[in-house]
Amino acid sequence: MSLRFFNPLRWRRPFLFSVLLLMLVIWFGFIDTYSIRTRIQLNTEKNELIRETERLREETAEFQQKMEALGSDPGLLEQLAREEYGMRKPGEIIYRVQE
Repeated sequence: MSLRFFNPLRWRRPFLFSVLLLMLVIWFGFIDTYSIRTRIQLNTEKNELIRETERLREETAEFQQKMEALGSDPGLLEQLAREEYGMRKPGEIIYRVQE
C-alpha cells in the first residue's frame, strides 16, 4: 500500500466530500445532543403531552358542568350526598344492598 492512501491531503475531492458528509450524518444523526433520534423522541413525547392536555381539558369541562348542576339543583346535591357519601337525614335508616 502506498503512503498516498494515508495522507488526507492527497485524497480526491469527491472522496473527501463523501467522508465529510458521512461524518456529518453520523454526528447529527446519533452523537449530537439534539440528534435526529432525540428530536423524534421529544416530538413523540410532545404529541403525547398535547393529547393528555386535551383529555384533561375535556375532563375539567365535564367537572365544571357537574359543579354548575350541583349548585343550581338541590335535589341532585342531595342525591349525590346520599349515594356517594352515605349521608342521611335525621331519623332515617340507611340500608345498603351489595350486588
